[in-house]
Amino acid sequence: MWNKISKDDKAFTGLEAAIVLIAFVVVAAVFSYVMLGAGFYTTQKSQEVVHTGVAQASSSVAVAGDVIIKGHTSDGSATELIFYVTNTAGGSAVDLSKSMLTYTDSDDFKANCTWTSTSIIGDSDSLVERGEKYKVTANLGNSSLTSLPPVNEQIKFELKPPDGAVLVIQRTMPPEITAGSYYTVY
Repeated sequence: MWNKISKDDKAFTGLEAAIVLIAFVVVAAVFSYVMLGAGFYTTQKSQEVVHTGVAQASSSVAVAGDVIIKGHTSDGSATELIFYVTNTAGGSAVDLSKSMLTYTDSDDFKANCTWTSTSIIGDSDSLVERGEKYKVTANLGNSSLTSLPPVNEQIKFELKPPDGAVLVIQRTMPPEITAGSYYTVY
């Protein structure tokens, strides 16, 4: 009788099957934990990208009013360009002190023009916030250009804030410019 019991391997095979089943469950649990972790990481990174994109898209400035030039001399060139900026609808604040203004015409490109900003509406912290308006004055005479923009020339200014969209202003100089006079350019 003892021989009959000792040669029976059925219980041992069941134990092996249980161990294999437990191993499969453990491996599946580890695999699912790794996959969930990777999914959560990817979701978090995607969320950061979306938030950064929304922040950059919402922080920009827009031209508020006319773009004006000031005549320089009797030769028909302009020495100053004046325009007003405000925050876009729903946009976040833009720091003008960290922004850069570039100038381009047919024979010049100046990466960092001489310019100033003055608060017209709001506080004077160089931060264009909702409801505020700033006057930007670009002094072309102090920007070491090859030549000041003459009559009928196309000019382009780009106000590049640290975050957000670039404000591009492209205009054509008027057909006549008198020294000391101000003109709206279109």
